[in-house]
Amino acid sequence: MLVLLGFAMVATFMALIMTKRMTPLLALILVPTIFGLFTGAGLGLGDMILEAIGQMAPTAALLMFAIAYFGIMIDVGLFDRLVNWIVRVVGHDPAKVVMGTALLTAVISLDGDGSTTFIVVTAALLPVYHRLGLSPVVLTCVAGLANGTLNIVPWGGPTVRAAAALNVDAGEIFVPMIPSLLVGLAVVFVFAWFLGLSERRRLRREDPARWGRPEQRFDAGSVTFGEPLPTGASGPSGPGAGVGLLERTETTQTAAGPDMSGTALDPDRDTLRPKLFVFNLVLTVVIMGLLIADIVPLAYLFMIGTAIALLVNFPNVKKQAEVLGNHSSSIVAVVSMVFAAAVLTGVLTGTGMVDAMSQWLVDVIPDSMGPILAVLTGLISIPATFFMSNDAFYFGILPVLAETGAHYGIPAVDMARASITGQPVHMQSPLVPAILLLVSMAKVDLGDHHKKVLWRACIVSLVMLASGVLFGVIGIYN
Repeated sequence: MLVLLGFAMVATFMALIMTKRMTPLLALILVPTIFGLFTGAGLGLGDMILEAIGQMAPTAALLMFAIAYFGIMIDVGLFDRLVNWIVRVVGHDPAKVVMGTALLTAVISLDGDGSTTFIVVTAALLPVYHRLGLSPVVLTCVAGLANGTLNIVPWGGPTVRAAAALNVDAGEIFVPMIPSLLVGLAVVFVFAWFLGLSERRRLRREDPARWGRPEQRFDAGSVTFGEPLPTGASGPSGPGAGVGLLERTETTQTAAGPDMSGTALDPDRDTLRPKLFVFNLVLTVVIMGLLIADIVPLAYLFMIGTAIALLVNFPNVKKQAEVLGNHSSSIVAVVSMVFAAAVLTGVLTGTGMVDAMSQWLVDVIPDSMGPILAVLTGLISIPATFFMSNDAFYFGILPVLAETGAHYGIPAVDMARASITGQPVHMQSPLVPAILLLVSMAKVDLGDHHKKVLWRACIVSLVMLASGVLFGVIGIYN
């Protein structure tokens, strides 16, 4: 019964948000509550959920102050030069802009923190998307794919969990998987290129007078692609409706480059601090270094960083309050989603649904499939890590699967390698705070994001698993 209720709860939640019958925030609160009552938990649900909220509190604090910190860095102009450089590199071709999104996300994802990656990528590229009229859903799709693929780096979380759960070395898991990681990234870039081509065709189809005839090529080296816009002409209307930290406005395109007037990257905004650029850059680099070194709790790290950034850039107390207030809507949107997700995780764990679902997955595997248990573990990791947290999978399901695999001579390290191939799908889960941050900042509906990203993420995971088998790092044992 718990297995049926668990899968039914997740399926109901997904159906409601993908059909837009309910917002993710409400679905995360109401659906688990109703199904939790069906388990007979009664008033005990309150204690389960409060315990989950307590576990989520550090994450919520991290996101709150990370949004505030990077919001301040956007205000003071730290990312303006990065945006200008990206615009010069990718030009004005949608295909190249989307490819640039994949590349920038991949590079920043090397720090192992999805929230930081999505904040920087969205801050840098969302104004470019709106200036060209590209769909923000494409940005969240490509960023989610690239970050999910790189989530297997040893300092990213899943690999460390697998290593701890099976008592193997994290490097022994990750290093042999590097070729599979590169193959997965190649697939992500292929998806990015075709998404960019699709956006290019859409723009030409919707406004051929502005974007040029189909036979005309996009000129990335000139000011515009297709027929050039007159200086000062209004740019294309983007499909997005507001962008959180980066509010959407109509922009113009001139020979001097993108006009960001009215956006968070407005060159005339009164929060710019060009004389403090070096200080802000050094402060950010130090914070990123400490983040990677993991010697200070991340939430506290961004608390200190936010306090220093505010004190140095805005000594006036009234201005400090104003700057923080400018980002309050983004902070509330993300933090509320994190605490709402605690309702789902609390009910799944507290009612025993996760344990029951885990045991069911193990029981349904027939003995005859034992020799390919490592491959099956990779396949199981795709839906399992989407429906439950990494902790639940790596510390609950993986040890049981690995113990079973040992009876067939399958090394624990092979099981661990296979288990991390589901991360491109896991990173799209509503249980992952970073993806909630991404869609909130881009003002993209979570259901729309899932429609575009989930099947692509499944393909990336399957390709990584298959390449791991082909390269001989995920074995099949007779």
